[in-house]
Amino acid sequence: MTRPDPELEPDVFSRRCNSRDVLASLTTRWAVLALVALVDGDYRFNALRRRVDGISERMLSQTLQTLERDGFVTRTVLQSIPPRVEYALTDLGRRVATLMVALVDEVEEDLPEVLAARAAHDAERGVSAT
Repeated sequence: MTRPDPELEPDVFSRRCNSRDVLASLTTRWAVLALVALVDGDYRFNALRRRVDGISERMLSQTLQTLERDGFVTRTVLQSIPPRVEYALTDLGRRVATLMVALVDEVEEDLPEVLAARAAHDAERGVSAT
């Protein structure tokens, strides 16, 4: 039995591993929100921008380009006047986005506990709530 070359095995803890770059781009605030939004279905650019409240046009464009480059999102130019562009999850993107939806659901469910922990932490250190 041939053992795999340890130099080629993905290891996010190794600074030389490409998985670290992928993880970094996937876990930005905007990438997570875009992927989770696309779970609901295909979006045109401006509709996705409205869905992901607070993202700038430039940041959404950069985020989608990165997600497309990494194979998580497809970009389809629709033949219409004016031309429209739609974004959709690939199979890979859907698998990753499903995990992110679970994370977002957990964060939203646990938010009261997190806010209470923050308040207790800040009170203990004499930090005023902002």
